[in-house]
Amino acid sequence: MYVTPRPVLSEDPLYAVRLGLAGALAYAAIPILNPALPPIIAALPVGLIAAQRKAFNPVRMLAAPAVMILLVYVMTWFVEQLRPMPVVYVGAMWLTYFFGFRMVLQTGAMAGMLILIVAVLMSVMGMNGNATVEAMRDGFVQASLVAAVVGPLVYLLLPARTREIHEDDPKPNPGRINTGAAIRATVLLGLSFWLYSVMQPSDMMMAMVAAMVIVFPTRSGVWSEAEQRVRATVYGSALAIVVLAVFVLSQHLLVLLGLVFLTGLYFGSKMFDGPQPSMVYQYGYSVLLSLVAGALSTQDAGYAIFTRVVLTMAGAGVAACTVALFDQITDWRGGDAPHPAKAPDAL
Repeated sequence: MYVTPRPVLSEDPLYAVRLGLAGALAYAAIPILNPALPPIIAALPVGLIAAQRKAFNPVRMLAAPAVMILLVYVMTWFVEQLRPMPVVYVGAMWLTYFFGFRMVLQTGAMAGMLILIVAVLMSVMGMNGNATVEAMRDGFVQASLVAAVVGPLVYLLLPARTREIHEDDPKPNPGRINTGAAIRATVLLGLSFWLYSVMQPSDMMMAMVAAMVIVFPTRSGVWSEAEQRVRATVYGSALAIVVLAVFVLSQHLLVLLGLVFLTGLYFGSKMFDGPQPSMVYQYGYSVLLSLVAGALSTQDAGYAIFTRVVLTMAGAGVAACTVALFDQITDWRGGDAPHPAKAPDAL
């Protein structure tokens, strides 16, 4: 699957500042909107904004929130109609996962990831009842609207130096993609029931991070992505503890916004030339935002951070092991390749 490359300092020297500002503005929207699930408002807009490279791309920046809103409404209707029929519901979930993975494997593009993210979160939350899935839907809509406002605003205030628009370069995957998609859909279905059993609704953004390691089409790619997600969780959790410890000393909104900005500045600067792949730092910032928002809303901070680290490691590890095993048994791709972020031209 296509992995967004590192930002380039000469093209966008203000990237780290923009990332920190986006996180602070997303947090500032939480007391205004008073959402049922603050971690979504905190993490989702920044994830969409952080994926931008080079100059501001208005089509992508506005299209992604619009597509997200459309998908969550479709999936909410889908879940509410099928949930009273458990067997049909489970089968429909598997088919949705299958077509999402097939799209990713067939094209290499990230559009299928958007479908999978929405499908996982909405279908798992749907098992808790209509009220929960509608709360998740409303949270996604609010977060998408925040992204549509904050994204253009931060680029207006802190534009990139280059005027070149970044173009993705996804590559299709060879081999029997139907087999690869079926393996991943089956593993993700099992993981969905695990998530339903152990995760709270406000934890689902973190759980989704663990679930998405299996989207990569090769065994080494799956293992490398799992390693990156776990490392990002550790980094984000460590800094979340620091942010919460400082915030306890001075519990004011401006202090919190300043801490969020500074951590975004740190992670963004590391994305330029840090020793880890840039996506580790991007994921780490999303982890921090989700953890802090959850800890300050309804959860005990220490318990929240501990459970997220453990569950992310467990989810990423088991998913990676299972997918790698079945990929090796079926050899559907006819070979293996490193994770795209570890290719020489990605560094």
